[in-house]
Amino acid sequence: MLSPSEHAALVAAVAQERDKEAFARLFDHFAPRLTAYLMRQGTDGALAEEIVQDAMVTLWRKAAMFDPAKSSLTTWLYRIARNRRIDLMRRDRSIPLEPDSPVFEIVDPTDVEGELDATQREAAVRLAMETLPMEQRSLVVLAFFDGLSHSDIAERTGLPLGTVKSRIRLAFTRLRRTLESGGVVEAE
Repeated sequence: MLSPSEHAALVAAVAQERDKEAFARLFDHFAPRLTAYLMRQGTDGALAEEIVQDAMVTLWRKAAMFDPAKSSLTTWLYRIARNRRIDLMRRDRSIPLEPDSPVFEIVDPTDVEGELDATQREAAVRLAMETLPMEQRSLVVLAFFDGLSHSDIAERTGLPLGTVKSRIRLAFTRLRRTLESGGVVEAE
């Protein structure tokens, strides 16, 4: 878990020195969080990954434009991802956009999960992850902790792409159910 002061130092290293290690730490911290946020907003997993990649490329290219006096890095990156998602939805004429759609809501990323603080959330997610069947848990780890795309996971594991997607979807359904109930359910 990185603190806001660590965020600022890492962004400064990226901006001033093009520090790849600092960028990698930021990517490892934010990519899974942004992906989860976008998926909670109804974005397909593959599209969420694409948007997160765009947001992180923006961080790499425009790190010098980040001003910690104006917003936190978390807020800045979530806003970039949110705006990119809106842009893509506007271009896709098959998706009807309603002005009061949740996609247009500005979300406070520091309160995305409700009242639990970040440490409690992380502990709850880790505990909930333990309830997943191994075939689901390993795919979630590859996707959201190792940052692999669904296609990369399918290639690495030898599973069909549809199987990878369905297992990850099942895992998220189970995790959501476990976390919303406030407890851990036994593995099925």
